[in-house]
Formats: sequence, C-alpha cells, structure tokens
Amino acid sequence: MIKPISAIFVLLAALVLAGCGRSYVPKPYGYYRLNLPEQQYQLFDSATMPFRFELSESAYVQPMSGQNEGLWFDIVYPELRARINCTYKPVNGHLAELSKDAQEFVYKHASLASSIPEQGFENPERGMYGVFYAIRGNTASPFQFYMTDSTRHFLRGAVYFNCVPNQDSLAPAFDYMEEDLRHLIETLEWK
Repeated sequence: MIKPISAIFVLLAALVLAGCGRSYVPKPYGYYRLNLPEQQYQLFDSATMPFRFELSESAYVQPMSGQNEGLWFDIVYPELRARINCTYKPVNGHLAELSKDAQEFVYKHASLASSIPEQGFENPERGMYGVFYAIRGNTASPFQFYMTDSTRHFLRGAVYFNCVPNQDSLAPAFDYMEEDLRHLIETLEWK
C-alpha cells in the first residue's frame, strides 16, 4: 500500500518541479505591417461623369447602379481594403440642402470622434469650393469632403475601411488615404 502512494507523491513532485520554470509573460498585441504602394497618379476622365480628377494608380472607380438620384460611385483601394463612397448631384438651386446633408453625414460620427477639424478649399479660377473633414477617433469614416461650383455641380465623398476602426493601427493607411484624397480634391475639374 505504501508503494502506490509513494509513486503518486513522486509523480506530483516531478510535475510541480517541471512547472517551476520561467514565468509566463503574455505577448503584446501586434498589428500587421502595411506595405503601402508608392503614390502615383493618372487622369481619370469618364465620358459619363461631369468632372475629371487625378486618381491613384493603386485605386479604381467602381460605378454603383440602382440609385434613383444623382451619380454614385466608389473609388476602391483593394490593397488597403478601403473605398471612397462618392455621390455627385446637380445643384439645381439646392446648394444649401446639399451642403447641410453633407455636414449631417460628417457629424453623425461626432459621438465617437475626438475632434472634427475642417479645412476649406477654394479655387475661384476653376470654380472649386468645398470643405475637407478629418474625423479624429475610432470612427467609421476618418475623412469626408464635399466640393461644388455653387451653381451646377456638387460632389461628396466619404472614406471607409473594411475593418474595425482603430486609429492607432490604421494610422499609416489613414495618412496615405488623406494624401490621396487631398490630391483628388486639388486636381478635381468640372467639365
């Protein structure tokens, strides 16, 4: 009877001693490293759209169908899993409504945003006026804009990433998209 108890005691002592090695340290969270493509641009000029702009070579335009008002399209960045949802509408005397709607879309993110700085764009020679919004914080859309000539054309856009919003881990992609979006706005021309 003593032998089985001794064997169990020796086995338990061996297990306890084997478990007394290094202390466990949890691994910190890590994020994938983004290999962002070099920013190069080409002119996007479609016969079906009343404007043209320089578009990143790493993106493409995807028209949306089934919309009953205006012109809807996405600018898709497959490597970043991002897109810019764009809507074009003729002003037809409704500039105040269109501007108000664009601002309401931006401020729907206010509850999650830490700040929403606005930057105005103005180029009277080309008939370009608009606002760029950088929505700081873990929001669904980090950047939005609208551009108009105030009489005929109105273009609105919002950037979305196909992932959970985390401003820290997406910071390089946000910087890349912000530069591309600003370039698009600065090269936009009405036909």
